[in-house]
Amino acid sequence: MRKEANILFVGVGGQGTISASNLLSAALIDLGYDVKMSEVHGMAQRGGSVSTQVRYGERVHSPLIEKGTADYIVSFEKSESGRWLQFLKENGTVISSDHEIRPYSVNMGKEVYPEEIILK
Repeated sequence: MRKEANILFVGVGGQGTISASNLLSAALIDLGYDVKMSEVHGMAQRGGSVSTQVRYGERVHSPLIEKGTADYIVSFEKSESGRWLQFLKENGTVISSDHEIRPYSVNMGKEVYPEEIILK
């Protein structure tokens, strides 16, 4: 059994970020791991950012992933990959959709969508 792993799921409200984390957590529990999960909805109902943190291992004491400690970032929306990169540890893995959901502020011309997301 691996000692511990940290997985950060990120996306936009309605994409299934929380559902995916719940499914993974249930499967890990069935496999005998200690699992902790935390979720942040934010402005999810208005297309805002949603993140969930899943930590598992033999014994896990906190559901929170600190910056620079995520083994994996799973992103359901392209710009969310870039927003959360500071949480990825050295040699961590990013799994990202290239799907774009432009926020209201971008559609109104008040902000610019980051066209070039540069992953490590």
